[in-house]
Amino acid sequence: MLCAISGEAPQVPVVSPKSGSVFERRLIEAYIAENGKDPVNGEELSVDELIEVKSQRVVRPRPPTLTSIPSLLSVFQEEWDALALETYTLRQTLAQTRQELSAALYQHDAAVRVIARLTKERDEARDALSKVTVSAGRAGGGEAMQVDSTGLPDAVLARIESTQASLSKTRRKRPIPEGWATNDALSTYKPTETSEPLCQGGKALAVNAAGDMALVGGADGTVGVYSLSEKRVVGSLQTSGPVTSAVWAGDKAVIASSTGAVQVFENGKELANFASHAGSATALALHATGDIIGSVGVDKSYVLYDLTTNSVITQIFTDASLHTIAFHPDGHLIAAGGADGQIKIFDVKSGAAAANYAMSGPVKCLYFSENGTFLAAVSDNSTVLSIWDLRSSKEIKVLETGSQIDSICWDYTGQFLLTGGPSGVTVQQYSKASKEWSEPLRSAVPAVAVAWGSAAQSIVAVNSSGGVTVLTAQES
Repeated sequence: MLCAISGEAPQVPVVSPKSGSVFERRLIEAYIAENGKDPVNGEELSVDELIEVKSQRVVRPRPPTLTSIPSLLSVFQEEWDALALETYTLRQTLAQTRQELSAALYQHDAAVRVIARLTKERDEARDALSKVTVSAGRAGGGEAMQVDSTGLPDAVLARIESTQASLSKTRRKRPIPEGWATNDALSTYKPTETSEPLCQGGKALAVNAAGDMALVGGADGTVGVYSLSEKRVVGSLQTSGPVTSAVWAGDKAVIASSTGAVQVFENGKELANFASHAGSATALALHATGDIIGSVGVDKSYVLYDLTTNSVITQIFTDASLHTIAFHPDGHLIAAGGADGQIKIFDVKSGAAAANYAMSGPVKCLYFSENGTFLAAVSDNSTVLSIWDLRSSKEIKVLETGSQIDSICWDYTGQFLLTGGPSGVTVQQYSKASKEWSEPLRSAVPAVAVAWGSAAQSIVAVNSSGGVTVLTAQES
């Protein structure tokens, strides 16, 4: 008989009733004290269950010291027994670890395959969505979904045409309003006040037509309403997700969020909530009528809303995700900047493509000049301003500002083009007489979004923390 652990003839043999194996008593007792199991089959085993094997053996005399050869051999035997027990335990642990590793590798491989399949399905779904040409109007009551756009309602068309007719006649000959900011005054603009953060992570800024109230939207879905004249927060709006854009439509605040929702508020109360975009709604713009809003989204479409009836007018799909939007001052054209680096110009009334301008990268922001002649645009992470002449559809000027541009805003007179970015704000001035550009102002105030105050007598900037900074003229 040999011990199942040490492989040698046991001096005090015992049998395990669980596996029927023979063990040296001291080895199996040590193993049970540590693991509580039979080392052969792993079943629960206690010392009391061991069966001693009766055998005749010669009792060796106890060595007096370790100086004799027999005593040394006994010590060596004990050391060997301990080493054999440890080796056996290590082999069992190694086998168990190999099994666990094999299972983990199998699960990892299965997870990678599932992720690859889901990624492929997602890309195929996005590609299919980009080719959709059906209208996004909700189909209810069992009615079939409308295919293509049926055109704008007659009442909306009448408002657009009337606005275009009245504005296009006087726009280019309109004089500079009295009390408007001058080049000399702009060169002295400096920050005079900075508010506490109105939200967490500033993302969007909108100043109303009177230049008194500002909307500041953040990544936490909060929109602060800030009074520029009173220098305090007068209200707060809560949206359905991180804010991506905001505009004023008279006294109504219109907010777009990354959830795809476009919400309309008045006096702190929500009037409407549109969910036409399949994905994030990335930007908003106000039409010249003052009661039509346009939005663009990553679902490659732009949507028009009628605030007089709180309804969706139309939705037009393109071939690329759209990041920014702007209406022509006359209201007959709409421009949308895409992730493909293209500025797509559409006819507002028909939705037909009117022009296409190529940029060097994804379009970050764009803005029409008030005279309706020029279009300014900036690519993502760019320091360059591109100026397009709408009459010739040519890029007539490229302005290198030397710092990243995240936001642009043309003033009412069309002579001052405001830019903002992480390194500060600048004002680029266009002179009609000399047809040259100059830079009357450069300030180190960081901004994620910028806007003009009343009569361009101030500049409003929002930083990445959600705080509002106002720059005004300083006496020299």
